[in-house]
Amino acid sequence: MTGNRTGVWLVGARGSVATTAVAGAAALRAGLLPPTGLVTALPDFVGTALPALDDLVFGGHDVVVSHPAKRAELLTRAGVLPPGVAGLVVDDLIAADAEVRPGAHADAPGPQWAVVERLAADILDFRRRNGLRRVVVVNVAATEPPAVPHAAHADWSALEVELGRGAVLPPSSLYACAAFLAGCGFVDFTPSTGARLPALHQLAVERGVPYSGSDGKTGETLVKSVLASLFTRRALRVRSWSGTNLLGGGDGANLADADRAAAKAASKAVVLERLLGHPVEGGVHIHHVEDLGEWKTAWDHIGFEGFLGVRMTMQFTWQGCDSALAAPLVLDLARLLCLADRGGPVPELGFFFKDPLGAVEHGLEAQYAALVRWTRR
Repeated sequence: MTGNRTGVWLVGARGSVATTAVAGAAALRAGLLPPTGLVTALPDFVGTALPALDDLVFGGHDVVVSHPAKRAELLTRAGVLPPGVAGLVVDDLIAADAEVRPGAHADAPGPQWAVVERLAADILDFRRRNGLRRVVVVNVAATEPPAVPHAAHADWSALEVELGRGAVLPPSSLYACAAFLAGCGFVDFTPSTGARLPALHQLAVERGVPYSGSDGKTGETLVKSVLASLFTRRALRVRSWSGTNLLGGGDGANLADADRAAAKAASKAVVLERLLGHPVEGGVHIHHVEDLGEWKTAWDHIGFEGFLGVRMTMQFTWQGCDSALAAPLVLDLARLLCLADRGGPVPELGFFFKDPLGAVEHGLEAQYAALVRWTRR
């Protein structure tokens, strides 16, 4: 074990978000680009005990096989990586890809305990071979449909038995379980089930390992978390809020599945009801538009009521690159989770999530203040 060297084990390690995070960390270490979008680079976090970018070592699990240089080339053509950067960090991409191991398939036959043991062994081997002080597992894989309920989800002892008999967990929860058994923190950047089961919470507390999630707040919902506070602070009653999301790339194709889209929409809807204090008409609508590639567009229409019942509206459009928005937050969360000193959810990391685990505060400024206080405690 050497200094503050920290492993970042990415579930979905060959996807766009993971590749952008690895390439971005390498570019920042080399001084090729400024740390724009990296929250932990802000002055409020100077002097905290975060591992440096130089301390991060990348690996992960994935169910696909691809060449890192080819993925970086595709991201460059899509405008995610600046021209020329991929060639300068290709060695870092190849080194990270050499640490990627086969992941867990949703339809794999047989008892899942053997899968969990294999995943955990991969993480422990990564830590040992690289002399790492710790490893943080970050799920950036595709969104799953909601988990099929099972009685064993309520208790770790029962779940342990059932895992030895058959299949009772979705892949995201297998990764969370493996992380906890390996003594590693877990971050779920997706709305998938992950660690959000009572049985896995028990395991995390028992092993004294932290976790956080869920569903990274990168675009439309980030704007919502600011605007909703604006309406409540000015005593303006929101009557409806409709959002239409157009997504390209792998994320869009994945969310073309109705069950997966429903899980995403449910996560995106949490912030409004929590901040406004009441449900509103409208909802979130997700559509796959292949032509958008790595980019996404969100258009929101808000109907609200002012003094004397006067009806008014507000509209906004958000256009962004999903991978470029998410990648720096992945680096932030991997570094910040290293500061956690207890097992279970870390509500102070709610600033980064649409549906933050263990948190009651959803206003962005209040979340940020709580995060800064936590890092300086």
